[in-house]
Amino acid sequence: MKNLTSYQLMLLMLGVIILLLFSSCANKESVDACLEGHTYGFWGGLLHGIIAPFDLIAMLFRDDITVYAQNNNGAWYAFGFLIGSGGWGILGGKGAASSKRKRTH
Repeated sequence: MKNLTSYQLMLLMLGVIILLLFSSCANKESVDACLEGHTYGFWGGLLHGIIAPFDLIAMLFRDDITVYAQNNNGAWYAFGFLIGSGGWGILGGKGAASSKRKRTH
């Protein structure tokens, strides 16, 4: 790694300061007041992850369908969604591996 000159170091520090200034102005909007009804947790995320491919297709035709529930409890919902959507790849991978094994024997 080459040594930074004082000019390059000054530009780097200026860039970091500008980045910090702009990111400090970001405002986090609270949408809790807008969300009503059932809050989805791990099991809701798991179900939504499993049906995500179908939701994606239905989303093209209807405005009231989304792939990911907005009214969720955060990390547990996301974890369930990740496991549910990952199940499609696991199931497809096992089927492909077994069909490949049958052909080689």
